[in-house]
Amino acid sequence: MTTYAGGCQCGAVRFRVTGALKDSSICHCRMCQKAFGAYYAPLVSTRGATLEWTRGEPKRFRSSNYVERGFCGDCGTPLTYEAPDGIALAAGAFDDPAALPPVVQYGIEGRLPFTETLPTLPAHHTLDDIDAAPFLSDLVSYQHPDHDTEAWPPGERG
Repeated sequence: MTTYAGGCQCGAVRFRVTGALKDSSICHCRMCQKAFGAYYAPLVSTRGATLEWTRGEPKRFRSSNYVERGFCGDCGTPLTYEAPDGIALAAGAFDDPAALPPVVQYGIEGRLPFTETLPTLPAHHTLDDIDAAPFLSDLVSYQHPDHDTEAWPPGERG
């Protein structure tokens, strides 16, 4: 059985999914745009697999009469789309999101026209223009690492 893990930015909420994950998608609908604060929402359906919360649990917002959206109550990371047909997890919340490339797009009636041309935009590495943002050379991430930890933040029991 394949196992995937992930969680929020601060580490207060962690999950594990056991089983095959086949339905990775991008949703362009306006509700997903607002829920993620982004042009679209990358989601991975857990249908047919087992989802368990290994640290904490998301807070939820009812975004419609059928759907709840889960997020970390501490850092705000979007985590779930919960509907009558199952739970989908935010693809970027997985420890290895590259392992779950999208295979379909939904809600294309809400797709913003410029998203189709994103790959054609000039691309730069974070430190390419260090003169414009010198603080980046001393940046220390406080994000939870991309693997399970016994306790987080360091030094706490949990």
